[in-house]
Amino acid sequence: MTGEATLLDATSIARELRTVFAARAAEVDATASFPEENLADLRRAGLLGLLVPATAGGIGADLATVSAVAGELAAGCLSTALVWAMHTQQVDAVVRFGSPSLREVLLPRVAEGAYLASVTTEHGKGGHLLSSDAALSHSADDVEIVRDAPVVTGGRHADGFLVTMRDSPGANQQETTLVYANREQLELSATSGWDTLGMRGTASGGLKLRGSVPKSHVIGAPGRFREVALDSMIPLGHIGWASCWLGTARGALAALVGHVRSPRRSKDLDPRSPLVAERLARIRTDLEIVSAYLHRVVDEVTRARADGTPLGTSAQIHLNTLKVVAAEHTYRAVDRMVQLAGLGLGYRRDSAVPLERHLRDLRSASLNYSDDRLLVATGTLTLADSDVRLA
Repeated sequence: MTGEATLLDATSIARELRTVFAARAAEVDATASFPEENLADLRRAGLLGLLVPATAGGIGADLATVSAVAGELAAGCLSTALVWAMHTQQVDAVVRFGSPSLREVLLPRVAEGAYLASVTTEHGKGGHLLSSDAALSHSADDVEIVRDAPVVTGGRHADGFLVTMRDSPGANQQETTLVYANREQLELSATSGWDTLGMRGTASGGLKLRGSVPKSHVIGAPGRFREVALDSMIPLGHIGWASCWLGTARGALAALVGHVRSPRRSKDLDPRSPLVAERLARIRTDLEIVSAYLHRVVDEVTRARADGTPLGTSAQIHLNTLKVVAAEHTYRAVDRMVQLAGLGLGYRRDSAVPLERHLRDLRSASLNYSDDRLLVATGTLTLADSDVRLA
């Protein structure tokens, strides 16, 4: 690592960190521990401020750079990369929708390394993003947060939180407001641990939060979180997740190809074998499909932001499709790698190519904001997109 990142070398620094993170990934997985050392490295490198404008001390990167950095980090440690990608999602919401006073104070802190977590899950509604049960209480100057979330990625380690809540006790569930709170403004208590099949380092246990913040900490218009979600949190979430999953699968394939090309390979992995070549081709095809669609959607969202135009129905379909395609194809690719590598190389936890861990981690992809929910939404949106504007 060479010091604080700039726009030109952010991806190169992420590539350096990839090697460092890979060396720690097995321990993070085995102990289900939050990757604090990795977060400290990201902080020192300036990558927590990747989307913070240069005027506030950050890098001011574009979405293509976010995607590239996420992929590099995920090739080393998917848990770390996903924590970073979700932090970046929160930063984008502050940059695009935060009040001037909040941006003035918070964005320089993020550029210096403050880590932001997302609080959108809720008992009874799961991960449904656009509605809330718990309601904000309003006073003359402040809003009071009382929130119980069953899943908060990296919450116990966060310096600040973006929280969705019903705008008031009299508001309906869809009148959701996004509000920011510094850690020191909240009383926090853990309600559950995080002992899971994969993604064990994200420390996504439950949290209760209680505290008050100034009304200037409301992000976007009160009760209109949907606008923030459609413009910022959904695009950054789906692009970030897809980039992470693809980065992990791509790194796994590179390691497997290196083994197949090595003179120390097993006799079952003869590179001259047509069966080996055919199976590698199918794996590569899965990843090429995800990569092409990811780049296409990044370009679409980038153009819309440059033009100042909202993301329409077709763009929302494309974002949903990206998430589902990336979740399904990257998992299938690694599953195929396990099958090709066999019991000794592909299935053992102590293998030189950690396909077993990648398979467990990527199994979460279809569950991380359920593919079923997104497919239902995409089907409904398809009825409104009569021109069928394909990506």
